[in-house]
This record gives sequence, C-alpha cells and structure tokens, in this order.
Amino acid sequence: MNKPSPSRTVRALLTCAVLGLSTLAHAQQVFRVTAIPDESPTELARKAGPLMQYLEARLGMKVEYIPVTDYAASVEALVNKKVDMAWFGGFTFVQANARSGGKIIPLVQRAEDEKFKSVFITSDPAVKTLTDLKGKDVSFGSQSSTSGHLMPRSFLMEAGLDPDKDFRRVAYSGAHDATIAAVASGKVQGGALNISVWEKFVADKKVDTTKVRVIYTTPPYFDYNWSVHADMPAATRQKLSDAFLALNPATPEGKQILDLQRASKFVPTKAENYKGIEAAARSGSLL
Repeated sequence: MNKPSPSRTVRALLTCAVLGLSTLAHAQQVFRVTAIPDESPTELARKAGPLMQYLEARLGMKVEYIPVTDYAASVEALVNKKVDMAWFGGFTFVQANARSGGKIIPLVQRAEDEKFKSVFITSDPAVKTLTDLKGKDVSFGSQSSTSGHLMPRSFLMEAGLDPDKDFRRVAYSGAHDATIAAVASGKVQGGALNISVWEKFVADKKVDTTKVRVIYTTPPYFDYNWSVHADMPAATRQKLSDAFLALNPATPEGKQILDLQRASKFVPTKAENYKGIEAAARSGSLL
C-alpha cells in the first residue's frame, strides 16, 4: 500500500482544521439583543424570553438577551456593536443616532408607539392639576427616558412649569415601576411615567387607584423602537423586520409575544419619526 506523502497529509490536516473552525464559528454565532432598563430586571427578562426564542427560529441562529445596567450602556452597546439589536425609547434612539454619526437604523415599532403618551400621577389629595405640583417633590424615571423624563419635561415647559425652578425637588427613580413605588409610598408628591406601564400596573392590580391617580395625560408622540447598526447586512435587517411584522395575535405564539411587549402589532418605522423628540431634547439642552 502506498503511503500518502507528507505534503498531502499536511494539506489534508489543514483542510480539516479549516472546515472544523468554520463549523465551530457557525455553531458559536450568536445574535445579541439588549433593551433600555426602563423596568425591573425580572420584568425585562420575562418579556424577552419568548421573543428571543421566536427570533432564533426566524434567524436560524442563537439569540441571546443581554441586560444592561442603565440607558447609556444600551446606547454604547449598539453604537460599538457589542450587541446586534436594541430596544430603545425615542430619546435613546436619538442619542444613539447622534453618538454614531447617523449609523443607527430604527426597524420597527409597536403600533402604539406612533401615538405614545405619558401620565403624571400623584397620591397627594391636594394635587389635582400640573400647576398643583409647584413647590412639591416630583420624580421622573431615568434622565434618558423619553416617556419618563424628556417628553413629560417638554410638556411641563409648554404648560409654563420649569421643573428645575418650580418643583421643590426633582428626583430620578431610574425606571417607570420605581416611579409608581415612589409616588405610592409618599416619597414624592408627583411622578411622570410611561402610560403602558401605568395601565399594566392598574390591570394587574399592583397599584391602589383609590390612592394613586392620574392627574394629567400628555399629547401623543413617537416613542419606542427596535434599532440596529447600519453595518448589519441588509438581508439580516430584512429578516428581522419580517419577523416582527409577521407576529399575529391570532396565533398562540404571536399573542404571547405581543401581549408581553404590550403591542397590538409591530409596524415599520424610520428615523424621521423621531425628529420631534430630537427637537425637544435640543430645546431642553439634553442632547
């Protein structure tokens, strides 16, 4: 029997090694997703689970949810491509787009995000209108929150109230559910937050509405979206968009995911939708 030459043996080994590395790289490919921490970590993880499984099936690769500690971390993660997709509020999208030199692309938003709103709540019987918050302690959510800070602040200014001058103290709870807790406990006399979180707390009876009530609901504005980096291949962006747009509340899987995301459906979006938020941020010297 003829023995293979050393050169042929080396070539065969190299070919096997290359094929092995290629297979390993494919097997280890992970699509990474994060979200602004606008609610408790346990709630965010609960909402993410079924969606990550669904995207795995649609993309044909492992999808991993990666929590972050604050809003700024979510912006930096996508701008620096440490993650592949992020759930942003309108303001965090604007921040990420500015930070990246216009390289962040909003793919889809919930239908509800086309006309999103914030609410101001109180547990103080003496507070019945926004004006009654003068001289009081008032909490926003995160400083980078669209619905928990930027837009509520903008509407306060339009109503002739300057939070930094007219409120006794401005607090930042860090998240919408934390704002509800601060108001309910009496730590602050007023708070501003995302209307969908408020409605979820009311529906789940996690807040006593005989004590904590809404005193003002803002006009509508564009808010949350799923964003990706412009360097993502167009084919992958299309797969993602198609996956979100295909979610159907008539199917058990679609209903579960949409309910968790507090969405009736997802719709396409574009950067131009957030020009109003960008203008509000610049007007408030927050960008």
